[in-house]
Amino acid sequence: MIGIFDSGLGGLTVMKELIKALPNEDIIYFGDTARVPYGNKSAETVIRYSMEISQFLIEHEIKLLVVACNTASAYALNHIQNEVDIPVVGVIDPGAFRAVMITENQNLAVLGTTATINSGAYQSAILSYCPGAEVWTIPCPLFVPLVEENFLYHEATKLIIREYLSPLQDKQIDTVLLGCTHYPMMKTLIQEELGAHVNIVDSASSCAQKVSDLLNDENLLNEKRSSEYRFYVSDDPVKFQQAGSQFLGLPIGLVTHVDELTTPKEVKSITTFC
Repeated sequence: MIGIFDSGLGGLTVMKELIKALPNEDIIYFGDTARVPYGNKSAETVIRYSMEISQFLIEHEIKLLVVACNTASAYALNHIQNEVDIPVVGVIDPGAFRAVMITENQNLAVLGTTATINSGAYQSAILSYCPGAEVWTIPCPLFVPLVEENFLYHEATKLIIREYLSPLQDKQIDTVLLGCTHYPMMKTLIQEELGAHVNIVDSASSCAQKVSDLLNDENLLNEKRSSEYRFYVSDDPVKFQQAGSQFLGLPIGLVTHVDELTTPKEVKSITTFC
């Protein structure tokens, strides 16, 4: 079983790509919907939340953990990797590598939450693969709540996108990396604002490919022909169930509400919804 966690719904875009790449794998997903977004929280808080959720998923006997939240990948990935004895994959490095492979003029931009941008993680990852790259970063703190509240087709969303992306208009950017798993839901609108000549890269498909390669290399692929998906959230299972199906592209059935996710060893499941 593969474990995935995100601050809310966005990690379902990663799960969607994992299902495409690895249709036989069982997946357990945790959305920390009570504490979303992570992008405006301190590094210490993000690390604490991430360690709590990782331990919860480890206790479900997963064989690999995907940190689908970009902010958590930026701040907590190394901490998690040092504490668990299974492979842990984040979304930053695969996305950065893909962006570098696509760009032709080495002039890239990264859109992300304030915390992800401030961490410098994407900038460092991109420059590690392409030291001569010019990397422009744009914090877009309103994108996550707009997606979570299903405001994708509201006129206000288009205006906010235009405002955030205006600094890029004269920078000759040829590749933009979506540094948050919520942002693929806005990909069409972002593409319209930037123009068809700009490549848009999201880290979800790149992350799924890395997971597939890792499981294959480690001989951990599930050979059975059916799969099971489980969903856990820290708040409002009904909203997650309804909105999550749009992210996942599949109906979401049973959702379990986990309460008091405050310490690794004291987690209480209190309600299930289907």
